[in-house]
Amino acid sequence: MLTLSVQDTGVGIPPERLADIFEEFTQASPETTAKFGGTGLGLTISRKLVQIFGSEITVESTPGVGSTFSFQLRLEEEPGLG
Repeated sequence: MLTLSVQDTGVGIPPERLADIFEEFTQASPETTAKFGGTGLGLTISRKLVQIFGSEITVESTPGVGSTFSFQLRLEEEPGLG
């Protein structure tokens, strides 16, 4: 089992916006888009890739503190490669 977590010390995401940030072309706030740019596709693509591997990506965030995005993958060792 591989667990991957990415933590930032950015602006954080308000609790009422957490469910929306994985939707296409959506960001936490208009201020985020204006200040940092982007299209709001990165988390959508990340979620879809993680789902292909049979998992889900989760987020924990505190406004003004930052966010942690995590997922787990069950990987099997290829014979002869270990």
